Parts: sequence; C-alpha cells; structure tokens
Amino acid sequence: MKIGVHLYFQNYTDWDRFKSKRPGPPAITDQQIYEEDLHLAGLVEPLGFDSYWAVDHHFTPYAMTGGALQHLTYMAGRTTTLDFGSIVVVLPWYDPLAVVDQISVLDNMLQGRQLTIGLGRGAAKQEFDRFRVPMPHARGRFAESVEILRRALTNEWFSFSGEHFEIPETSIRPGFRNPERLLERMRIAWQSPDTLPIVANSGHGVIMTNTKSWDEYAEDIQQVNKIRRSIGLEPTQPTVQVMLSCFDTEAEAWDVMSTHMLESYNSSAKQYGLDDPSQFIGVKGYEHYAKVPPYLGPGTDPEKDAQMLEYAARPQAWGTPDQVFEKLQFIQQKTGAVEFIVNPRFGGMSAEAAERSMRLFAAEVLPRLQAIDAPLPETLQGE
Repeated sequence: MKIGVHLYFQNYTDWDRFKSKRPGPPAITDQQIYEEDLHLAGLVEPLGFDSYWAVDHHFTPYAMTGGALQHLTYMAGRTTTLDFGSIVVVLPWYDPLAVVDQISVLDNMLQGRQLTIGLGRGAAKQEFDRFRVPMPHARGRFAESVEILRRALTNEWFSFSGEHFEIPETSIRPGFRNPERLLERMRIAWQSPDTLPIVANSGHGVIMTNTKSWDEYAEDIQQVNKIRRSIGLEPTQPTVQVMLSCFDTEAEAWDVMSTHMLESYNSSAKQYGLDDPSQFIGVKGYEHYAKVPPYLGPGTDPEKDAQMLEYAARPQAWGTPDQVFEKLQFIQQKTGAVEFIVNPRFGGMSAEAAERSMRLFAAEVLPRLQAIDAPLPETLQGE
C-alpha cells in the first residue's frame, strides 16, 4: 500500500495571543514554523514516502499553508518522484474556475505524477466569514463546484448555470494532462452524517480526516459502499489520515502522542469553534456541530482530557516501530484503507521530535507497509 505525509504548518503556541488580539510578535514566529516544516517536507521524498499532502486553511495559527494547491505547486517544483494530494480543498470558499485552473496547472507541472484532489465543504466559521461566504450556502456551493470540476475534466468547452455560480462557455488552458485519472482520484471528506449519502452518490472516492473513531469510520465506509452498490458502482476504499508518533520506546511514543494530541484537539476546537458550539445553532448544514460538547483546552477539565486521550490519542499510530506497524494494520482492517497519510507533527510538537519519528518510521515501518496489500474486508463491501 502507499504511504504519504501531511504537514500542518501550525503555530500552536500563538493561539492565546491571536485570540486576544494582543499586539507584538508571536513567541515562536510564523517564519520559524515555516522553516521547520519546509525542512520536514523536504525529507518526505528522500526518506522513501510515496506522496505529500497539503491542507487548505487561512487566517489563523491552525494551519498556515495559504491554500493547498499553492502549497502543492511549490512542492511539485521541489521534488521529482512524489505523488501529491490535497486534504482537502475547501470548495465553497473559492471561485470554482480559479480552483479548476490551478488544478490543471499543477497537473501539468507534475508531468505524469499522480495528483489526488481531496475536496471538502469546510466547517470553520471564521474562515467563511473572512472569505465573505455565508456558511448556510456551503453545501450548495460545494455541490455546484464539484459539478463544474467534473465538466471541466470531461469537456474541452463547458458552461454552468446554478444557484450560486453562472459560468459562460469556457475552456481550461493548459488542458489537463490526465483528466481521466484526476476524476478517478477525486476524494471527498465529510464529518456530518447527513453528508454521507451525498458523498456516496457522487461516485467519487472517500478521504477520512481522522475526526471520528475507527469503528464509526468502519460503519461509514460500509454504508457508503452499500449506497454505491445500489446505484451500480463498485465498492471503494478510503484514503485515511493518521497521527504518527514512532520512537524507540513505547513510553516516549505515548508521551509525545498524548501531550500533543490534546494540544491538537485544542487547536481544532479554537479553529472550528468547538470551544463554543452554540455558534452553529440554526446554521443550515452544520446542526451536527452544535451538539458537540465544548472543549476549553488541556488542563481545564481532567476528566474531559482523559476521555479525549482514550478517544482521540490512543487509537492513533504510536509506539515502537513494531507497534506502529501493528496499529496501522489494525486500522487498515477496520477501515479498508487503500493508503495512509501520516501526520508526524501536530499540536506544539517540536520539529526535532517530528523528524526523529519520521526517520524511524521510514527506516523500520515504511518498507513493510509498502510491501503489503490493502484488501477491503468483506464486512465493508456493502453487500
């Protein structure tokens, strides 16, 4: 199976200053974070990983890529063998023609290397507000943008007329180098349960961004494949993101995972408004988030922290190399994953710790994973 790497470019320690709008430079500058994560990104190809993936976030310390496609275009010019993927492009924020145009340029720059377009509709109110896109419009804008992308990939000339977008007859230049493969490699992420049937009926693949338990994801993929079979499609296997903490001892691996996974969840809570879920009440398409219990950060509620460690940290890929290999095999059997994207730096983890984890994983786990098949268990085939 194939194994990729995903980096956040996150300035976790600056959240408090940022939220309070306190003047002055961050304790750790954004420039230092960029230098560190670009260094880690530069290790992905020489260490033997198959692919590199970028997130799509703006305006906060959570992830500072400035857009997945821009970031991937830079990395395309810096590498020669890696495949690439977005996890994910948040379609409702953008003019769909601009997205299609950027995808076409990146596809040509890769000169035959594989590009996976992961797509999502977003959930961070502060990003929607700054892009001046009403959140209740997200689902409609997403659906129309996916259709526009499909039309661009299957027709030299196309047009579109919808509720949110009106596109006159146009063509995309440069033409796509691999339009059929791009269609085949389109992946859609979701979190709210009412989005699952939309994803399944789209005919596109699935990308799981590690926001639920593996049991819940197993139920999701079984349901997705049941719907796919009902409309005449073969079962699909997901691309799955996993947090990584690979060290010589189990104790160090757990210390890194438990510490920084709580920080990572705290960062997500601040980014997505899960520290105050009431903001989602009455927001069409996001009612699910209003029911999430608020999380106010590590140390504020020891019982909540303990629950988060059991729910979010313990199921990840952490431990010695042998333990990490076994855990990833378990996750593959649970979800039917056809490829993994490992995230080696999250929360406030140091770049030094992330690099040690990456190097040990690459030396002792990566070749073993790349050598195994990734079957879809019978229980997930939707029969």
